[in-house]
Amino acid sequence: MTTESLVSQVASLQNYEEYKDLHWSGSFEEYLKLVREKPQVCRTAYQRVYDMILSHGREEYIDNKKKIVRYNFFKDEQDGGRDAIFGLDIPLMRLVNVFRAAALEYGTEKRIILLHGPVGSSKSTIVRLIKKGIERYSRTSAGELFSFEWVLPEELQHIAGGQEIFTDPMHDEPLKLIPIDWRVDAFKSLGIWDNPYVPRVRGDLNPASRLIFKELMAHYDGDWSKVIQHVRVKRLLLSEKDRIGVGTFQPKDEKNQDSTELTGDINYRKIAIYGSDSDPRAFNFDGEFNIANRGVIEFIEILKLDVAFLYDLLGATQERKIKPKKFAQTDIDEVIIGHTNEPEYRKLLGNEYMEALRDRTVKIDIPYITKFTEEVKIYKKDYSDIPGKHIAPHTLEMAAMWAVLTRLEDPKKHNLSLLQKLKLYDGKSLPGYTQDNIKELRKETEREGLLGISPRYVQDKISNALVSDKSESSINPFMIMNELRSGLRGHSLINSEDERQRYTELIDVIRQEYEDIIKNEVQRAISADEEAIAKLCANYIDNIKAYTQREKVLNKYTGRYEEADERLMRSIEEKIDIPDSRKDDFRREIMNFIGALAIEGKPFRYDTNERLRKALELKLFEDQKDTIKLTSLVSNVVDKETQEKIDIIKQRMIRNYGYNEESATDVLNYVASIFARGDTK
Repeated sequence: MTTESLVSQVASLQNYEEYKDLHWSGSFEEYLKLVREKPQVCRTAYQRVYDMILSHGREEYIDNKKKIVRYNFFKDEQDGGRDAIFGLDIPLMRLVNVFRAAALEYGTEKRIILLHGPVGSSKSTIVRLIKKGIERYSRTSAGELFSFEWVLPEELQHIAGGQEIFTDPMHDEPLKLIPIDWRVDAFKSLGIWDNPYVPRVRGDLNPASRLIFKELMAHYDGDWSKVIQHVRVKRLLLSEKDRIGVGTFQPKDEKNQDSTELTGDINYRKIAIYGSDSDPRAFNFDGEFNIANRGVIEFIEILKLDVAFLYDLLGATQERKIKPKKFAQTDIDEVIIGHTNEPEYRKLLGNEYMEALRDRTVKIDIPYITKFTEEVKIYKKDYSDIPGKHIAPHTLEMAAMWAVLTRLEDPKKHNLSLLQKLKLYDGKSLPGYTQDNIKELRKETEREGLLGISPRYVQDKISNALVSDKSESSINPFMIMNELRSGLRGHSLINSEDERQRYTELIDVIRQEYEDIIKNEVQRAISADEEAIAKLCANYIDNIKAYTQREKVLNKYTGRYEEADERLMRSIEEKIDIPDSRKDDFRREIMNFIGALAIEGKPFRYDTNERLRKALELKLFEDQKDTIKLTSLVSNVVDKETQEKIDIIKQRMIRNYGYNEESATDVLNYVASIFARGDTK
């Protein structure tokens, strides 16, 4: 195969039509026609970011009687969920509401958006998503925007320092080429004034383009129509790598901070050419504020900025202007978003010289996740498919459960354990607790979600377990618990011995929870006959229905009506510790639950109610466990018949619950040792 054919093979992958569309250029006349057809091309930066988020769609759901909006943009589906945000729907909803208010120019467009929260709470990930998103959006038809460049004949190239093409250094909106004095009248005469976007084109050209404009106006004796012939409008593609419309600033150490990094600096080589350090042609408009114009600028650890930077920041927010060295204030249009952690924010609150900055800041708290199932998604995203390593069921869940428990505050009322509180937050139902109770639990907290263990710590410990030589083929929850416990000794973010002790005790809480889970799974594997459970359930429901309605039950064997079978009902209820004094309440609760499902048109199955399912399985397990001597697993002698039954249970564990051979054997051995001690509850 020749070199040419290989090159052409690669070249055939290029979408040339798309390239031409993305690199469109045309006259100012053509741009005015485009603005008439699609006025959204001249949106402000905030309008564009808000529309970009909405373009991905949204979902609504009710949580604790409150309507929550989930924005699909934060799922990062275009990148396969690599930067997906989980469990922060409410903070993200607040953030998008700020963007909406800024897009409508209700005042927040003159503020710094400050994401505040503990380390590892996804602050920088949220900003990274916004930057990635606006880059992609600028490449779509819905998100297109335009800037311009000057095209000068040879006799006029001295105006631009000898260049034929002079690109506007701050990627300004082409409509700014219409002078401010008659801009409104021009928009009205063009018929583009009455739309939500064009009237918001404000401000003047940056100093460099303003100089060229003035020189050309002087050359053509003030004939604007001739000046504009030297303008070529072109599609603008935002790109952080190319430093177009997306900027990032990270403070260095205090001695080396220089505000010119934000607003540009003098090009000393060109001073000799132009004779003055205040000539725009001798200035590099390449500070982060300059290059981020029309897009987004991110400030990493914004509160570590030197005071000189803060002055620039204040002007950039309230007046939407920056002050490059030796030049007048210059208009900018960009989203200013920063993030910081708790200690830095407390320092801001305690500094009376920072009042102006606090006054111009919209703070959005980005806490840790306090919903267990959402925390699990973080670890499943990273570790659900590890080549050569099987992750035993509940391994990631137990790690997530511990992380969330460290972030929750102990309930002040309601006689709840921390684990029960976690389950309520996660949407589980507990007898006697309503959604109002959950709202009250959340309201009584002071700093819940702002303290505790970061997901990064848990990820590090999962990684340690994965490379450990303790198991070649799989990792299990006990390995993770040991890693979590041992790592606490040297954890740099734990501030006190009491805190370390609390986190250690919570590992014991999840260990007990894990034991309960695997005991239940083994019991279900032993009593895995769904048909038998369904029959037992139907029998129980028939009896409690008759009992609560003071009726009799038809005995299908004798064909006679008999009293409800109290012995059967109690044998099931006792499995979940329903005392005799509470049996009537429990039976009415089940009947009301069935009635509520019927009203919604939903069927009732034995596993629809979690407590009843557990009671039925325990009852069936109690009836069947003696036929399978599981305790013989801890013995050295296992007869052939028992071994066959144990193998059946093991296969059910593998098939139904996701174990592999090694992890299923480990769990059965562990549970067998518990049963051998007589603990079957």
